[in-house]
Amino acid sequence: MTSFGHHSKTSPLNGSSEFIRHEACNNCGSSDGNSIYSDGHGYCFVCHTYTQGDEEPIHIHHTNRVQIKGSAERLQKRKISQQTCEKYKVYRDGDKLRFYYHDQSGIVKGAKVKTKDKQFTYEGDSPGTFFAQYLWGNSGKRIIITEGELDCVSYAELFPTWPVVSLPSGAAGAKKAIQKNLEFLQGYKEIVLWFDSDEPGQKAAEEAASVLPPGRAFIARLEAYKDLSDALQANDYKSIDDAFFKRREYRPDGIVDGKSLLELVTTPSPPSDHDYPFQGLQAKLHGIRYGELVTITSGSGQGKSSVCRDLAAHLLSKGERVGYLALEESNRRTALGLMSPIVGKALHMGEHDRSTLTEAYERTLANWDLFLFDGFGSFDPDIIYNRIEYLAAGLDTKVIFLDHLSILLSGLDGDERRMIDTTMTRLRSLVERTGIALFLVSHLKRTSSDQNHEEGARVTLGQLRGSAAIAQLSDAVIGLERDQQSGSKHSDTTVRILKNRYSGETGVACRLNYDLSTCKFNETTETADFNPSTDF
Repeated sequence: MTSFGHHSKTSPLNGSSEFIRHEACNNCGSSDGNSIYSDGHGYCFVCHTYTQGDEEPIHIHHTNRVQIKGSAERLQKRKISQQTCEKYKVYRDGDKLRFYYHDQSGIVKGAKVKTKDKQFTYEGDSPGTFFAQYLWGNSGKRIIITEGELDCVSYAELFPTWPVVSLPSGAAGAKKAIQKNLEFLQGYKEIVLWFDSDEPGQKAAEEAASVLPPGRAFIARLEAYKDLSDALQANDYKSIDDAFFKRREYRPDGIVDGKSLLELVTTPSPPSDHDYPFQGLQAKLHGIRYGELVTITSGSGQGKSSVCRDLAAHLLSKGERVGYLALEESNRRTALGLMSPIVGKALHMGEHDRSTLTEAYERTLANWDLFLFDGFGSFDPDIIYNRIEYLAAGLDTKVIFLDHLSILLSGLDGDERRMIDTTMTRLRSLVERTGIALFLVSHLKRTSSDQNHEEGARVTLGQLRGSAAIAQLSDAVIGLERDQQSGSKHSDTTVRILKNRYSGETGVACRLNYDLSTCKFNETTETADFNPSTDF
């Protein structure tokens, strides 16, 4: 075993030679990593390249408590050349195969040992990297990740210039390995997971893809073979090519293209359950902007969801790409609610024949860029955050509605204030990172006065339920006020701007009257008892 220490005055290879000077390394490009010694040889302490006089450089095995055993030999049965084995440090040691693992600087840290009967042992330390990771930089067009080391070198045998690495511990540790090396993978535009074709391999690929940057994860699968090694042994290069070119972009469960909802929204059923479209709101907020978080709040039953659907339908009709996550209603209810104000008919109420529903679909969903979340009853916050990011980055969705905050919190345990703080911080981070406009529905806590919100009590920022973080991290907060117990004259909804980071203009923006038959909000004419310039 050869072991090298840190840079010293004497050569790590020849202790009798003395250090002369530092030079640039022609191998790795380091400006001063290469050390020149009195006998003429050089040694780079960055890439561990030894230069013997005027001869070509040769790579030196730099070890850390791991003895280099065996040698690179052609793996006849696997159809892997000696050259590939040497590059990837796959050594035959008697009846064993040794796969050497390096840290990112190229220092050997450990070795996975495979016996003929497919028993595995590990020597030394685990560097925490992928197998062969040190051979590649941390950016590029594409990188392949295989399930095993032999699959890795099988791919390298066919495509020697393409970056390819392997999981260190197979399918079982795929997700963990991806998470641990996410910083390394971030620089690649496309990350192809090429795991075994069996159920455990494909399941592991799906799980691993979920933690990769949205829109950059792809999954390749061989149809007729268990893995790349088997296909190479069979000389079936066509199957390998087909698997690569047919790789599919990872799209997580729960994201549904609105265009696929024809059957869902046009099947008759019994009763069951961008400027702003309103002049007053537009005058106060000066339009909807990407990269902003807008919270809509009110008491129970004040029309928050209806206002969101109206805004979303307005944006969709203008050609905007919209994501809608309604966490307490079905996709059918959401879709029909979005369609209703456009066609001027309450499609979610009463019975409607197929022709009516089909006509409504053709006017709306068939032409919209709408994506819904098919996760009713699934409130795992991590899943919700992942789907929002995928909508933004993977599907280029610019406006997203999340209805509502309390349901998202229901998937957490602990102090409500702290949970809201954490949730709002993560949502704000999503907005900043993706540049989306996010509309968030939030509830109010009960008033301390005799009049409650259901009776038209005025809405204030201090009444936002649970935490000041909702107001602090929102660019705008819109409050709705309506006396549900009054007659028609006073049943209009007052729209009040509680926070406006853009212009600072707050107060009453407008009043809206909701038509139950058409599902449309109509902005009412100002009256003597209402003046948006003075009613604060």
